[in-house]
Amino acid sequence: MASDEKNSTERKSLFSKHEISMLGLRSNFVQASFSYERMHSPGWTWAQLPYWEKIYKDDPQGLKRVMTDNMEFINSSPPLYPILMGLLLTMEEDQVDPVTIKGLKNALFGPMAGIGDAIFWFTIMPIAGGISASIAKDGNVFGPILFFLIYLFLFWSRIPLAHLGYSLGTKAIDVIQENSRTISHVASILGLTVIGALIASYVKMELTIKIGAGNNMINLQKDLLDKIFPNILPFAFVFFLYWLLRKNVSPIWLIVVTFALSIVMAAIGWM
Repeated sequence: MASDEKNSTERKSLFSKHEISMLGLRSNFVQASFSYERMHSPGWTWAQLPYWEKIYKDDPQGLKRVMTDNMEFINSSPPLYPILMGLLLTMEEDQVDPVTIKGLKNALFGPMAGIGDAIFWFTIMPIAGGISASIAKDGNVFGPILFFLIYLFLFWSRIPLAHLGYSLGTKAIDVIQENSRTISHVASILGLTVIGALIASYVKMELTIKIGAGNNMINLQKDLLDKIFPNILPFAFVFFLYWLLRKNVSPIWLIVVTFALSIVMAAIGWM
């Protein structure tokens, strides 16, 4: 009797195993549509669009909302995208609060980028490339064939990863719904922490200006600004760009301004 009740309350999936497998294959083409304004988001949206259309077939506004949310800037490790797609697809299917979905998605991009890049680009591919190149340099055709087979394995490995993500989403959905506010809050904090770390790690700005006279010359950057607040210039510049975004300035213009400022500052010798 208990087992019958349990089976009756089990979640029924809207998608077949074949459809989830196709989600994994579609994720291979995320980078086929790429821009510096949105990075992976066009391909990310395209890969999941047929599934959202099925979920929101009677809700045009819901489909518009999910497409808009997922066309925001996205950049992570593509080999692990199927896991995240499967997880988020389950949440969309079960009508989880969009704020929770968005917060969880943004919070996971950073950690998954670190894990995926470390596994694929810093471990598997360098080792595979080194072995294949050492074989190929002697004229052995098996070298490039080996490298192609490894890439082929990574291509097809996205299918089980999509099933893994979808399965995890199915099991975790009740917990997420019961603790959606807490998860959303924690995910937002984690996302902001990741963004802060990325600013300090990847945005490089250093002034070469020196002030003073004779032996009393000091470096404005190292001897003054960094003493007050390390990485204050990258921090200020990023928030300046964020302020411009809030003023509805196009990201394309922000890229142009960044390039122009870099060229001018380097030309006059201030950076």
